[in-house]
Amino acid sequence: MSPLRWSLRLRILLFFVALWAAASLAVAGALWLGLARGGGAGGFLLAGVASAFALMALSAAVWRLFDAHVAVPVERLAAGLRAGAHGGAAPDAAAAKYLGDLGAAAAEAADRLGAAEMAAAKRVAETTATLSAERERLTALLSELPVATVLIGPDRRIALYDGQAAALLARAGAPRLGAPVTDYLETAPLEAAYAAAAAGEARFEAVLAGSGARAPARLRRLDGDGSALLILDETATLAPEDARPLVYDFSLLERAPEPVLERRALRDLVCVVLDTETTGLDPQRDALVQIAAVRVLGARPVPGERFETLVNPGRRIPPVATRVHGIADADVRDAPTAAEAVARLGDFARDAVIVAHNAPFDLRFLTRAGGDWRHPVLDTVLLSAVLFGTGEAHSLDALCARLGVEIPEARRHTAMGDAEATAEAFCRMLPMLEAKGLATFGEVVAETRRHGRLLADLNAAPA
Repeated sequence: MSPLRWSLRLRILLFFVALWAAASLAVAGALWLGLARGGGAGGFLLAGVASAFALMALSAAVWRLFDAHVAVPVERLAAGLRAGAHGGAAPDAAAAKYLGDLGAAAAEAADRLGAAEMAAAKRVAETTATLSAERERLTALLSELPVATVLIGPDRRIALYDGQAAALLARAGAPRLGAPVTDYLETAPLEAAYAAAAAGEARFEAVLAGSGARAPARLRRLDGDGSALLILDETATLAPEDARPLVYDFSLLERAPEPVLERRALRDLVCVVLDTETTGLDPQRDALVQIAAVRVLGARPVPGERFETLVNPGRRIPPVATRVHGIADADVRDAPTAAEAVARLGDFARDAVIVAHNAPFDLRFLTRAGGDWRHPVLDTVLLSAVLFGTGEAHSLDALCARLGVEIPEARRHTAMGDAEATAEAFCRMLPMLEAKGLATFGEVVAETRRHGRLLADLNAAPA
């Protein structure tokens, strides 16, 4: 019968018996060596030194066996259980083959948990199907109305906007859920309208930030909690093929985020998850050919808030790079320059935490193209190391496989495909980080700095 089929307790007993026997042989061998050299003080000294080295070698061998067959499998099993508990892949029972029934029991527990989650997810999906249909009907209705609607929270952040509002706000910058409304409308007319609407509704002329364009508007205070409904009466012309989003997060009406970033909860972070494709791997010699980004708020991607553009690198794209990302010279001939594309991305990523897989690579290219990219940063390579240990693979493919995130083959090595996969992996890691007691941005960054041998931390060190 294979020793792997013996009980764990019996194998541990036999291991310590073998350890005792090996230590006894080492000491006996050292004493024999001392006697063979003539005994006396010199012989005993030689025996002591030989015993010490023999026991050191035995200890190193025991540590190596313990690390390979106990410590590493336990870490992998714990990481697999943690990932499985949050929707990732089930733990690998084979990794714990030297731990008796622990691996099989963990896999069985994970399977049962997964089955229960699937049943619960099915019930939730059935319950929310009607709500989704109603939301789609409401979106279509609001998009057809000849007004732009924005819901503003008590702290003047945007909690909802429709397709008409998105088209108008885009004249002042990329529409961003959770952004201050004053990023898009000049402050003085808006605050005057707030004061005039104390008893209900106020009409005023909204002024778009930057351009100075004006639009007739109405502001209606809601429920006395400081929130307000802003209606811009100017019609935004939407083509039939244009996106008509209804973007909202009503939790923005209930709480203001912690003003100090280091103390801000992970779920309250506004993040932009980005990825780039390039002509090569050297930021000093190569150039961008594609940029994509996804905004994440409340630990989930914001529907409709995406940025994607090809980039004209101003040089030929090497065939070896085209074979990776599929972008050829003809595709980027009429694309914006790197400076233009990065400026637009900077507007989209304003005031956000940057999230990327191997962030130093992407940010070096973005910095070289222009703009200020001294954003706070979370790198999913380092987050993976925090959760799963430095001994595991931390490529995007390995991380997604571990978390159960699927990347369609046609989308792999496209900027948007990789940005979407990174965003999904990031959102799945957030509850896992919280389960480890890392609930704030500052706590996570402090932990990632312990893994600086993998990648440099791009956040400014605390004063």
